[in-house]
Amino acid sequence: MPEQRPNGNASGGSAYTINLNTFSGRLQALYEHWRENKETYWGSSDVLAVATPPLSDDLRYLKSSALNIWLLGYEFPETIMVFREKHIHFICSQKKAEVLRVIKKAAALEDIEVDIRVKLKNDDGSSQMELVFQEIRSDSTDTPTVGHIAREAPEGKLLEIWSDKLKGSGLKLIDISNGLSQLFAVKDKNEILCIKKAAYLTASAMKNFVVPKVEKVIDEERKVTHATLMEETERAIQDPLKIGAKLKADNVDICYPPIFQSGGKFDLRPSAVSSDDDLYYDSASVIICAIGSRYNSYCSNVARTYLIDSDTVQSRAYEVLLKAHEAAILALKPGNRVSAVYEAAVAAVDKDTPELAPKLTKSAGTGIGLEFRESGLSLNAKNDRVLKAGMVFNVSLGFQNLESNTSSSKSHNFSLLLADTVIVMDNGREVATSACSKSIKDIAYSFKEDEEEIPKVKRESIAKDVFSKATLRSDNGEISKEELRKQHQAELARQKNEETARRLAGVGYGAGDGRAAVKTTSDLIAYKSVNELPLPRDMMIQVDQRNEAILLPIYGSMVPFHVATVKTVSSQQDTNRNCYVRIIFNVPGTPFTPHDANSLKNQGAIYLKEVSFRSKDPRHISEVVQLIKTLRRNVMARESERAERATLVTQEKLVLAGNKFKPIRLHDLWIRPGFGGRARKLSGSLEAHMNGFRYSTSKADQRVDIMYGNIKHALFQPAEKEMITLVHFHLHHHIMVGNKKTKDVQFYVEVMEMVQNIGAGKRSAYDPDEIEEEQRERDRKNKMNMEFQNFVNRVNDLWGQPQFKGHELEFDQPLRELGFYGVPYKASAFIVPTSSCLVELVETPFLVISLSDIEIVNLERVGLAQKNFDMAIVFKDFKRDVMRIDSIPSSSLDGIKEWLDTTDIKYYESRLNLNWRPILKTITDDPQQFIEEGGWEFLNLEATDSDSDNSAESDQGYEPSDAEPKSESEDDDSDSDALVESEDEEDSEQDSEEEKGKTWEELEREASNADREKVNESDSEDERRRRKMKAFGKSRAGPSSAASKRSKFR
Repeated sequence: MPEQRPNGNASGGSAYTINLNTFSGRLQALYEHWRENKETYWGSSDVLAVATPPLSDDLRYLKSSALNIWLLGYEFPETIMVFREKHIHFICSQKKAEVLRVIKKAAALEDIEVDIRVKLKNDDGSSQMELVFQEIRSDSTDTPTVGHIAREAPEGKLLEIWSDKLKGSGLKLIDISNGLSQLFAVKDKNEILCIKKAAYLTASAMKNFVVPKVEKVIDEERKVTHATLMEETERAIQDPLKIGAKLKADNVDICYPPIFQSGGKFDLRPSAVSSDDDLYYDSASVIICAIGSRYNSYCSNVARTYLIDSDTVQSRAYEVLLKAHEAAILALKPGNRVSAVYEAAVAAVDKDTPELAPKLTKSAGTGIGLEFRESGLSLNAKNDRVLKAGMVFNVSLGFQNLESNTSSSKSHNFSLLLADTVIVMDNGREVATSACSKSIKDIAYSFKEDEEEIPKVKRESIAKDVFSKATLRSDNGEISKEELRKQHQAELARQKNEETARRLAGVGYGAGDGRAAVKTTSDLIAYKSVNELPLPRDMMIQVDQRNEAILLPIYGSMVPFHVATVKTVSSQQDTNRNCYVRIIFNVPGTPFTPHDANSLKNQGAIYLKEVSFRSKDPRHISEVVQLIKTLRRNVMARESERAERATLVTQEKLVLAGNKFKPIRLHDLWIRPGFGGRARKLSGSLEAHMNGFRYSTSKADQRVDIMYGNIKHALFQPAEKEMITLVHFHLHHHIMVGNKKTKDVQFYVEVMEMVQNIGAGKRSAYDPDEIEEEQRERDRKNKMNMEFQNFVNRVNDLWGQPQFKGHELEFDQPLRELGFYGVPYKASAFIVPTSSCLVELVETPFLVISLSDIEIVNLERVGLAQKNFDMAIVFKDFKRDVMRIDSIPSSSLDGIKEWLDTTDIKYYESRLNLNWRPILKTITDDPQQFIEEGGWEFLNLEATDSDSDNSAESDQGYEPSDAEPKSESEDDDSDSDALVESEDEEDSEQDSEEEKGKTWEELEREASNADREKVNESDSEDERRRRKMKAFGKSRAGPSSAASKRSKFR
């Protein structure tokens, strides 16, 4: 019987089914390739003869077995296949013949006849072989050429007899290994899918089993041999569910026994074995891990090197190897020569460290597929074959026999190895094992000890669930910890300035101030013709709500105005019981009312700025004013919603799960932001479908679709000290929820009552009812948390499937132990980091800041006497306002510094608050000068304190402004030059006369002020200046004002 390895589909019991569609397509591909490349790759063979040996317990890769699996879906041991121009002959046992009979009809469609000759149990098959030889000789008067796999020695009685008869037949024999390699080189979509699943399994084994296992061994200082780690890893691969891979165990296997090496003894060949030596993880040690797994017999491979307390030689060598590996991967694109891959790696090494070039491995890997190493696809400097889409490579690169600066024999000699499975695509390449990180921050582990090494060290893992590097320190190692952090921050400063320089040089930034552009409105038409005007009743103000217009009596005619042209409307009553109504219109070109599309069309038009009417009927005036205000508010809300919808990015349509799988559901949820309206709020259900989520209530119009491709961050926060359990989605592009435009959508459930009755009498802590109620609340909280956790786990499993890999989605969970209190908007909140962002998800408005968007962080008002400080987050997009988190307790300072340093975010400290809008404007106006003056180092307190006083002139744009003004002109320019903002100044700008128009009270106040100024004309210039300075001082908000009084976005 054929061997049911993980390479095909079996149906019911012991029956084997051959996929006839796959068989037909690949049979046609075999014959086409043979005919088109007969002389080039197939040795001009007229007949192809392939004999598959018996099964073996050894891991081996044979082209005969590969052809069986590729063509038929199964390996048929002790079976002979002979391909002629129009015939295929099989010599096999009775059971195999029964399985193979189904291919006769499929082969007939390709005009090929299948002849199956059964070898009986006690027969050696000689008679069947002679008949096949007679058929071969009958094809031609000349001696036919038979292609066979010369490198595969015959095994078993059947194959030995076949080999003897073939050699003694007088037929010409030629090796066809090269032809089969070419045939297998380019994979179809089904083969690519199998390789992706194998790569997913391999990366999951490394990420979810090997790395945590090795970390635990080091953390517990256990002695574990390389061979033991190999055996445990092999068992993990063969049980995919335990490592988070939802693949059937029957379909998976290892490519080779996993390889673990350390202690100065390294062999970078795939044939290396894991020794019985203990894993060595002392200072300056190197650990190499390599694993390969198969899915449906298709191979994948990954190798990683982990550095323990590496010295400069080891770290530098790894950085060079990483660059060379990435260069080799980038060279894998259709049309390139295979040799270009290795040449790219060599060039990367020669550029940085030419002395390491002789230590580089002699190839950059091989092709991979049904065979672990496909012959003819070696990535070396001599291979001139052309890369094609569909080829798959094991890109494996390493340095051998390097020497470190340590004296220990087990760490002095070391090697490095990196390997990934890479698929060549039409538009480039895809690293199938990219889920397993190889960046320096994820493979380098630092263990800090005292220099004397007398006291015993204790381990302290910092945010181990999030960050994959462990940090050890001694009991009195706080100083060394701070010094190490400073060194890392200095390196980050250099990298950040280089990155900012590249970004500013490559992207054109405008000189804008970060404020949103003014929305243009559509054409405003109240009446299309004069005939549509309502009949005038009296010469009095009318409001036409149907046409959204007001009709004003002007010079004996009723003149219509669309309500959107009205800026403000107000009424006032004087002492003579006369009522006045004043209407101010939008006039394009004035401050706060820029030109829009309508004004640009009618540039020569004359605009009416304001009108006033007098009436003896206060009731009518009050009613008119109220009607105009209500109508204007409704129209502006509708236009605003329409404008927001116009800016939305078009989303793909939701594909419902249907019969493919049952949608994953979470019931009885509330949504934030809500749908709005005055109707009773309804809870709804959240469902995960094929390409997105859908939230819906019992109302048909209350529905929200969130596409997986639009999700930037998916967050899950269980209730601990909060009243709600929630899942939160932060999106790439805005969507509409009801009539609100939002990038953040949250679904939550209350785990306990938000409001409790405190009016009742005091209850005892031992009250049975009180205890029972508390227990019910705990049970409900645990139940809700568990339901949400199950939903999140199932969605994560769904996202782990290959079709969702491009989205790189996974639910993230806030790390409460790293959280801190602060004021991001108006109220204090508990802000918590996750592995990819900084969030506050309980209070609204929500706070979600992606770490990848952050340029730098400036910690402001940091000082010994301060009880709290502020955090200013500067984004890579300089047009975006700086985000401020105020009033953070000083006790959280060290924790925040450690978190920022661990996540490779450069931070600075300052004693004062900075006004960031003019700073960013200065940078974007002249980025070259910003870079030449040291980039962000103007924020470095240690550097600036050591500078001389006469450097202040060059740093004029960044000087804090809580010092006393130095000249009279500074008062006049304070709005643009001050680096410490004042809410009062902003309020005065926003409430200016040009924005709202002058009311009657304002006109009267201006007149009285003018009279007062006339009285004071005799005052001296010095007295006027003193009054001005006094008023200026009162109007400013000092840097130590309450956090709630400061504007949060700058």
